[in-house]
Amino acid sequence: MLAGFFPVFFQKFWSTGVDPTVSTSRLGFANGFAGLLIAVLAPILGAIADRTASRKRQLVVWTTVGVIGTALLGFIGQGEWWWAAACFMMGCIGFNVGNIFNDSLLLDVAAEHELDQVSALGYALGYLGGGLLFAINVLMTLKPQFFGLSDAAAAVQISFVMAAGWWFLFMLPTAINVRERAAISQASGMLNAAREGLCELRDTLRNVGKYRDITLFLLAYWLYIDGVHTIYTMALAIGWLGNRWGPKRCILMCIVVYLSATIYAYFLDTVTEFFALAVVVGLVQGGIQSLSRSMFGRLVPPRKSGEFFGFFNMMGKFASFLGPMLIGTVALLTGDSRLSISSIIVLFIFGGLVLLRVPGR
Repeated sequence: MLAGFFPVFFQKFWSTGVDPTVSTSRLGFANGFAGLLIAVLAPILGAIADRTASRKRQLVVWTTVGVIGTALLGFIGQGEWWWAAACFMMGCIGFNVGNIFNDSLLLDVAAEHELDQVSALGYALGYLGGGLLFAINVLMTLKPQFFGLSDAAAAVQISFVMAAGWWFLFMLPTAINVRERAAISQASGMLNAAREGLCELRDTLRNVGKYRDITLFLLAYWLYIDGVHTIYTMALAIGWLGNRWGPKRCILMCIVVYLSATIYAYFLDTVTEFFALAVVVGLVQGGIQSLSRSMFGRLVPPRKSGEFFGFFNMMGKFASFLGPMLIGTVALLTGDSRLSISSIIVLFIFGGLVLLRVPGR
């Protein structure tokens, strides 16, 4: 919803009557501010959660924040762009911070030999479920009268409420059933746990050289994940291959597919070629994300999954700035949009080269 409906609806409904560049800047500042908060909070909250065995509780809290922000979008009137931007930031922060704890719980529900398949299953079902609801919401906007709605705008607003309810509903099985490991300390009270967690995070940053494999992986992830976008196709199949061949080999295979697709995109001429390329990219997109998560899980020190998955999500968030800036700079300097898109080839090349230095298969 935030990717498919929100940007267009923000410009056409909430930020109406202004130049498109003004609308884009408003949304850009909101997104940038939310991203900065997430990047700062991610490793800190993860470290605290590890010390209090509160990853599941944190998941529920931050998911609820995101759910409330998303639901409120359904009640904001036309022209009230400032409220829409604020709720958008709530939704983004809740989603991304909640994902830190969702990802870190992977190590509580799967043995090492199951990490690739369980991670892939999570991505596949997540995309499938989200895609199913999104398809219904799109149909509502195309045929609002069929659903008893006045117009497409009303359908979009109802869709935000539906997405929030769907999100909360499918968070409940984790909240009720998953059992997380015990805390790594017996700190009494949240304040003491926060103090200990921050001290440990400081020590981790000072001694990052001791975690060479994790540092290399995070650097590689930061580079190659910038070219990766979200769909669920073939996530399960690549998860199975990861279990057979090893996640590192399969991630490198996915990077080669992305690299080849980016080169081919420079020469696209027809709509048919465009859809063929989309199918090829779709075969690896869900898989590279799921295998990145499971491979990182193997590198994380025991009892520190929240802290290190905080770093993992922080790197992914920082990566969202690199690619667009590179494309924009090349486009500005060359005036060639095709060449600007092709510039992200360097991200895949360097990401793959760094990943080769990470141990494992």
